[in-house]
Amino acid sequence: MIGAATPAYAQQAAPPQPALVDLINPLMGTDSDHALSYGNTYPAIAVPWGMNFWTPVTGKMGSGWGYTYAAKKINGIKQTHQPSPWMNDYAALALFAETGPLKIEQEDRASWFSHKAEEARPYGYKVYLADYDVTAEVTPTARAAQFRFTFPKSDDAHILIDGQDGGSMVTIDPVKRRITGYVRNNSGGVPDNFHNYFVAEFDHDFTVTRTWDDNYQLSAAKTREGGHVGAVVSFKTAAGEQIGVKVASSFISPEQAARNLDAEIGKDGFDETQAKAKQAWETQLARVRVEDPDLDNRRTFYSALYRMLQFPRMFYEIDAKGKPVHYSPYDGKVHAGFLYTDNGFWDTWRAVFPFFAMMYPERDSEMMQGLVNTVKEGGWLPEWASPGYRDVMIGSNSANIIADAYANGVRGFDVETLYKAMVKNATTSAGRPTDKKGNVVSAVGREGVEYYNRLGYVPYDVGINENAARTLEYTTADFSLSRLAASLGKAEDAKLYAQRAQNYRKLYDPQSGWMRGRNKDGSWETPFNPYKWGDAFTEGNALHYTWAVMQDTQGLIDLMGGDRKFVDRLDGIFTTPPIFDDSYYGSVIHETREMQIVNMGQYAHGNQPIQHMIYLYDWAGAPWKAQYHVRDVMKRLYSATPDGYPGDEDNGQTSAWYVWSALGFYPVTPTVGQYAIGSPLFQKVTLTLPNGKTLAIEAENSGPDNVYIQSVTLNGTPHDMAYVTREALAQGGTLRFVMGPTPNKQWASTKAAAPFSMTAPAK
Repeated sequence: MIGAATPAYAQQAAPPQPALVDLINPLMGTDSDHALSYGNTYPAIAVPWGMNFWTPVTGKMGSGWGYTYAAKKINGIKQTHQPSPWMNDYAALALFAETGPLKIEQEDRASWFSHKAEEARPYGYKVYLADYDVTAEVTPTARAAQFRFTFPKSDDAHILIDGQDGGSMVTIDPVKRRITGYVRNNSGGVPDNFHNYFVAEFDHDFTVTRTWDDNYQLSAAKTREGGHVGAVVSFKTAAGEQIGVKVASSFISPEQAARNLDAEIGKDGFDETQAKAKQAWETQLARVRVEDPDLDNRRTFYSALYRMLQFPRMFYEIDAKGKPVHYSPYDGKVHAGFLYTDNGFWDTWRAVFPFFAMMYPERDSEMMQGLVNTVKEGGWLPEWASPGYRDVMIGSNSANIIADAYANGVRGFDVETLYKAMVKNATTSAGRPTDKKGNVVSAVGREGVEYYNRLGYVPYDVGINENAARTLEYTTADFSLSRLAASLGKAEDAKLYAQRAQNYRKLYDPQSGWMRGRNKDGSWETPFNPYKWGDAFTEGNALHYTWAVMQDTQGLIDLMGGDRKFVDRLDGIFTTPPIFDDSYYGSVIHETREMQIVNMGQYAHGNQPIQHMIYLYDWAGAPWKAQYHVRDVMKRLYSATPDGYPGDEDNGQTSAWYVWSALGFYPVTPTVGQYAIGSPLFQKVTLTLPNGKTLAIEAENSGPDNVYIQSVTLNGTPHDMAYVTREALAQGGTLRFVMGPTPNKQWASTKAAAPFSMTAPAK
């Protein structure tokens, strides 16, 4: 109607956008078990990189699968430091609330719960314990947490602290309304004097106090120490009465635990602590702001970014003078400075640490400082730390994260000390640390390095398993070592390690066209089945590891006979049925099953060795194929749901693949500061860069069908390269993609447009 007033509803402002942290689903990846992983995650209630996480417990004590989505009962909310179920936990203690007759054993006390009465946010967890009519909540700080338990009317309301098995102690102080103690449970990687000291302060007086011993026998004793002890404090509660508990811990001392509690919680109430935890997440997430109408994709993106910002965790604390100090899991002493832990570089060197170098260099610097302290205290760089050296996985990938950090501008750490440690790894296997049984921790340093340096490869027939995979990973590490040596002015070292970075050629079998194990005398591993998992390779087969030449993709192209044959081999990974030979393992491992069931042929995205492979099309003149497959993987294998990952999430690496890929590019080659272009997912992403500049990544027409790049401009200038550089992105501005439903096969398809390789393409 002409002249009519605007309706009131049309005048209303658009509803406020939710906080980025509220797009996250911490339950993503929790629908997993030993046989099949859709992430093998747990809901980590934590602040970014926090020393302590908290998580609900549905599994048995000591099980790596502490929380699984299909479970029906909860038996506690525990402080956890678990990086993966395969590594298991350490320094865990659990709190739980009950009413009625007291039950202390895990299976007895477990309460039915429903996901419909469960709220999981990174900054807080809330669940209804149906058997007791109790609502339990927890909210975190870096080294402490607050609990809030809402009880019904009861003369027998209880809160217990379970010290878990593996050595524990509890002391109840009714006057101070405190429970203090320690726990010592661990899965390795700790000195003999390892303790996690805790303090729990309650805001109500206790009516009854009890402790239990190793046999679950209760008594009125205020202190109990043993293999597995715990404490129970009881109350009389009115309907709806809330009892609060403030908990903190320390790996240094009981006094430091109390200091952590005062510093991080103090007089704050539950809601104040929760607001601070929420803001801690929002501050980090806001560096990467996505604008796109697809809510599901935004949820997946931020859920993946949340996972990336958990590990490696802080293992340092702040002393009375405000200085960082840490208990060392390497020598058992307390030292000044930073330390981080719970990380497997075999996974995270690929995409997690490059993201830190680009977006969080101040945190990456602390992590590098922590590696310097590790070398000083333990003598060697870690490859898997949890919390100290662990004998898991292969490679020398610490070299990649150090060299990549330095090459991409991260500073503030003693690079010479780390360089010497990298050279030590590449020179000798003597003097490596041993475990408590006196066995050499073979994952530290380079297993078989003397063979590698003499022959150019680790032989198949000398009793060193996964030898071909080790060789290929050492060559990439040598490339990184060479690049760092050149940056530090060490020309002879740079030349030596650049030569060794070409050792991958010695495992390429021209007859089969795959990487293959090689015997000490130079003959090939026989018989050879490229579909055989394990043996010469690590959690994969020749079809997966052949592409692990990140430093010299062009060299691999040449070995395979040129671009067309290379592209055909890449295509064949997706079209070859998912057949496999599991004879090395004796049964089907979960990584194999995860490849088999997703209908992507031999492409095993659920494990790390092949995750970069899609981007290799950029080197061979077919970037549109990378664009197609990147989008296909994002669409089919990721979602912010309990089954939202295609395999083990592994310390943020599988998440990092998604985060980078959704931005539109990926860091295939360490240290060169180039990112291979794929297919940007979102209409707009704004990166707030560490230098204060902003970079807008725009994808015009981006949508489910428009996955192909038509053109690219960087700050208005046409960009016809299949990669972008960190240096260019750091200047800020606008990286603009125009997307469409059909490939533009001319864009970035020339050899001049390909990303870096050690081998120059033929002219």
